Amino acid sequence: MFDFLTTSAHAQTGTAAASGPAGFMQFVPFVLIFLVMYFLMIRPQKKKMQEEQALLSKLAHGDEVVTKSGILGKITGITEQVVTLEVENGARMKVLKSHIGGLSAAIFAQPKAKK
Repeated sequence: MFDFLTTSAHAQTGTAAASGPAGFMQFVPFVLIFLVMYFLMIRPQKKKMQEEQALLSKLAHGDEVVTKSGILGKITGITEQVVTLEVENGARMKVLKSHIGGLSAAIFAQPKAKK
């Protein structure tokens, strides 16, 4: 009378054991997608952030910089979080150090001619 239940239980364990490796193969596309995302998006973004942090730590009085909003100025004062820029004819403005986009010399540099 209970042979029906035991036969059914054995059949289920047999299929579960067979689907074990196939279950692992279902995760392979997700792992590949993560690897592609890491090398195409996450890693370059980390590198860019490290370069930006290095630039911000090297800023000094007298550097000519451009902000991320496009304002050009010369550093007249610098603290840990705030930079004072002289923008024109003695006009000064304070901006957050994190909003400095780069040195203005790098923006106006002439591209190297290819030979």
